[in-house]
Amino acid sequence: MEGNISSASGTSIFDPVLCELAYTWFAPKQAQILDPFAGGSVRGIVAAFLGHNYFGVDLRPEQIDANQDQAKKIIPENSPTWVCADSRDIPKVAKNIKADFIFSCPPYADLEVYSDDPKDLSTLGYEEFRDAYFDIIKKSCAQLKDDRFACFVVGEVRDKAGNYYDFVGDTIQAFRDAGLEYYNEMILITSAGSLPIRAGKQFSSSRKIGKTHQNVLVFVKGDGKKAAEYCGDVKVYVPELEETEAGDGHE
Repeated sequence: MEGNISSASGTSIFDPVLCELAYTWFAPKQAQILDPFAGGSVRGIVAAFLGHNYFGVDLRPEQIDANQDQAKKIIPENSPTWVCADSRDIPKVAKNIKADFIFSCPPYADLEVYSDDPKDLSTLGYEEFRDAYFDIIKKSCAQLKDDRFACFVVGEVRDKAGNYYDFVGDTIQAFRDAGLEYYNEMILITSAGSLPIRAGKQFSSSRKIGKTHQNVLVFVKGDGKKAAEYCGDVKVYVPELEETEAGDGHE
């Protein structure tokens, strides 16, 4: 699923505020960004706006064209790079990329099928999807420099029987298998919309709880403290602390 917030048209888009925070917190200045599931323009456009070099890979040519059209309208002076390719071929298509930060939002298994291309991960059964997903993460992480962060935005997905696949857990395991450590988890609260109505109708018969969040998972390759040093200082605003200090100064 390429989105976190809904547009007026009903199409989900990736949250640009989350984008800015991820780049500000976990990427060095003028970083090389690698996005192996570049099914939308937001991550690339925000990266370019912040002065980063973005390289995204997506299988669908129509999506690449849409991304490029958006970028030309919004930030023509520093256009992101999108390549139409299978992310399983990242060692070839991104062979010259040494990433400072991996940032992506993968397809949520078969929750939304994006095309009829048999190479499209969203068309696969979960076991096949999982194998390809682990392979792409491993190959992407091989392009990541040491002492750097990676971040994936994911959410749980149910199988046809209504049980969770444990997609979040599989994502964590995929990064661990690729040699990274599980470093941070954040929760992105998404718009409830009609969820209370839909969940309320289903709850009595199924006891399924409506979900209105996604998991923002952060991993580190190498030393977390060194990775943080590369990212530079981040100003942390604590209102209560500043008010206390101001009060102390007037005594």
